[in-house]
Amino acid sequence: MKLNQTKVIRAWCMYDWANSVYSLTITTAIFPIYFLNVTKSEALGEDVIFLGFRLPNSVLYDYALSFSFLIVAIILPLLSGIADYTGRKKLFLRIFAYIGSFACAGLFWYDSSNLFYGVLMFVFASIGYSGSLVFYDSFLPEIVTEDRYDRVSAQGYSYGYIGSVLLLIGNLVMILKPDLFGITDPLLPAKISFLSVGIWWFGFTHIPLYFLPKNPYNKKNEGHYLTRGYQELQKVWRTLPQLKDARFFLIAFFFFQAGVQTVMYMASLFGEKELGLETSQLISTVLIIQLVAIGGAYLFARISERRGNKFSLVTMIIIWVVVAVSAYFIYTPMEFYILAFVVGMIMGGIQALSRATYSKLLPEDTNDHASYFGFFDVTFYLSIVTGIFSFGLVEHFTGSMRFSAIILSIYFLIGLYFMLKVNVGKRVRLDPNQK
Repeated sequence: MKLNQTKVIRAWCMYDWANSVYSLTITTAIFPIYFLNVTKSEALGEDVIFLGFRLPNSVLYDYALSFSFLIVAIILPLLSGIADYTGRKKLFLRIFAYIGSFACAGLFWYDSSNLFYGVLMFVFASIGYSGSLVFYDSFLPEIVTEDRYDRVSAQGYSYGYIGSVLLLIGNLVMILKPDLFGITDPLLPAKISFLSVGIWWFGFTHIPLYFLPKNPYNKKNEGHYLTRGYQELQKVWRTLPQLKDARFFLIAFFFFQAGVQTVMYMASLFGEKELGLETSQLISTVLIIQLVAIGGAYLFARISERRGNKFSLVTMIIIWVVVAVSAYFIYTPMEFYILAFVVGMIMGGIQALSRATYSKLLPEDTNDHASYFGFFDVTFYLSIVTGIFSFGLVEHFTGSMRFSAIILSIYFLIGLYFMLKVNVGKRVRLDPNQK
């Protein structure tokens, strides 16, 4: 397939446009606040009874999210191997996108009377979103040349930020001014926003599904898929000893993403529980982060073009350390907004450049992109499990999210140490005798 085709690149970016409404509305802006509100009661306060255990509602949220990422981390390596062997990445992208979008729509029926159902839909939505990304990310080296990895990766994230903000603004008007729509049920605006996420995600997913290449390397669908999937993983695993920089990067990526993703997922809960911010203030903060992140993604892509990926990533990780430590000391809405602005600047950049940098560290002579990105995304999801679970665990025992923020700074420092060992230079050609 011809590379660097504008229509294909735009179609690829449209999946960021499609799925980012989940990460903004469901995991960041509206659902976390909705979840805390519907799980409060006069009898238990902010605690809930789930599967016979009593625990704080925010801790249940942390654990449910961690569980979903753990499931994805377990199944994705096998599925990515099968996708590489059969050339059916688009099929798996479709399956996970459908699971996630339908689960988001299913949250429309969640309220205080059916906690288990709500947690189940939340977990399925997370699995659908997370599972689809490995197949989506693995298309990057198959549609553009290496010199365009940074710019196109940043373009994808920018599409996601813009699309998710547009839908959030529409839903925000309905949530803050329900009388304009004749809505009297206080929970209905949020429920409609969950439904809109499912419809948006499902609908726009069909653009990349139509334009992205189908089986570009003409791989054959022969043999037992499960066996072949494991064989594909074993083949990639055997190449890792030759990829020293990729190994160091994956270790660094694990630790700094444990911090990044936890900040992203827990920001609203932190603002609500530690600072007592109102819903409108929290959503305004999320909008600040998303809008600033658009510029941040392009800014650090440009810095990377001039100074290199390593310089950009090291710079951002250092700023993240400052952010995590600062979170312990903030007490006013203005301080929260300032920190949110800084987070926005480095959030988009570190996400886009992580994906692009890993693409540059893959073997020059491989076409097993889904399998290699399977390792990348498993690292990503295990980092989220580690970050969010430890964040919730520390809060569970200390009663404060401020101590949890300090834990994140340690993750960033470890990530920085290993990132300094990475050399993003000439790509490796695999030794055919060790493949």
